[in-house]
Amino acid sequence: MSGAPIAIAWFRRDLRLDDNQALASALAAATPAGQVVPLFVRDPAILASWRVGRHRAERLDAAVAALDLELRARGGRLVVRTGRPDDVLPALARETGAREVHASRDCTPYARRRDRAVAAALGPGVPLCLHAGTLLVEPEAIGERRIFAPFHRAWLEALGSSALLGPVRAPGRVVVPASVSSEPIPAVAPRGEAAALDTMAAFAERADRYARERDALDGRTGSRLSADLHLGTISPRRVLEAVSEPSFVRQLAWRDWAAHRAWFDPASLGRTDPIRADDLAGGDPGDLPAQTRDPALPAAWAEGRTGYPAVDAAMRQLAETGWISNRARMIAASFLVKDLLLDWRLGLDWFERALVDADVASNALNWRWVAGVGPDASPWFRIMNPVLQGERFDPHGLWVRRWVPELRNVPDAFVHRPWDAPAGPPHGHRPRIVEHAQARARALAAFRSSAGVRSSRAGMRQGPDADRQGPGVDQ
Repeated sequence: MSGAPIAIAWFRRDLRLDDNQALASALAAATPAGQVVPLFVRDPAILASWRVGRHRAERLDAAVAALDLELRARGGRLVVRTGRPDDVLPALARETGAREVHASRDCTPYARRRDRAVAAALGPGVPLCLHAGTLLVEPEAIGERRIFAPFHRAWLEALGSSALLGPVRAPGRVVVPASVSSEPIPAVAPRGEAAALDTMAAFAERADRYARERDALDGRTGSRLSADLHLGTISPRRVLEAVSEPSFVRQLAWRDWAAHRAWFDPASLGRTDPIRADDLAGGDPGDLPAQTRDPALPAAWAEGRTGYPAVDAAMRQLAETGWISNRARMIAASFLVKDLLLDWRLGLDWFERALVDADVASNALNWRWVAGVGPDASPWFRIMNPVLQGERFDPHGLWVRRWVPELRNVPDAFVHRPWDAPAGPPHGHRPRIVEHAQARARALAAFRSSAGVRSSRAGMRQGPDADRQGPGVDQ
């Protein structure tokens, strides 16, 4: 290689050129007259994991293909290599003579272990420089907070701090060493930064309706930016610039809160961590009533065969598309944990595999919230009624009929309770695997007996949009 300075820009969860501090820093390190190696590592530890389902893998390939096109439009290209990052990065640094490696920070335990291994393998002569950009506020800017409300206050204060970096523009030109080889770019339809910016612009036009309409089960009024934020095809700072609607900004805070907890308490993401004695949902299946140990129940839930239209529509849409609205996620999760009294970690794993936007930190925090465990949990008595939820947030049954087509001819009044229809449920509709009123009573009894004094303090811990309900309220 020539004597001109070379830096590596290692793309991970920041598959964009706009507002990419890691890329901007790599370009700055390579000046004057230097070159940058934009790198994406196909990490077998991630891609071969059973937790990465088809939808997320396809969306990742589409984002990588789009990133290559964006770089080519600026005279560059993406370099793709497969292997362990702590093998790939040192080898590429030796091959190119790169002096620095720049990347965006990630707060998950795996990412932190990976980055420590890469830094050690690179050695002191080639520093691994990590930059902000995945979150709006980095964990250290606030310090540890164990409950969302004080975190949210500190987060809002930090957003107003002049110390925070503003967005940086995409580079006009990227020069990549011609001699550096690349594996083939995924041969798929690209979907990345440009599509994400279009999605954001469309949401910004309807954001004033977000607070009123965000719970619609078909998700039509949501941002639809979750996968883009997860893969980093759009910057959270650009999103905040475009949309300042308070309810939505609170959701961005909850996203940062999940990463905050992952940073300060990595065990909160674990699936094998011990359940505390006063945790209410999950734990040893031997401690649950005999009827909840039926091995057919998890499959019926995952495949959308519970007999409850809102739950089944959610799970079928998830399987086919990899995405469901936040309200649909809560209904399905509440049904698994409280109607079926199954371990919340079953749902955690299923969602992580099925969701196109599956984020390790957010997924764990959200499931803990629904299950009533973790640092900031939904009250144990918050049990969602899937019939009432469907009638409230899909009143004409359009969403349910789309995903549960056997209900297409059931009148609106009975589409969420087809067993009450005068002609009875339609042919092909599965009977309910539990009766909600009985399941609710069983859950309340089980949780009350194990909760003790926890019930009083559980009601005081609220998530980003918790309904402040009294004990036993069936929503």
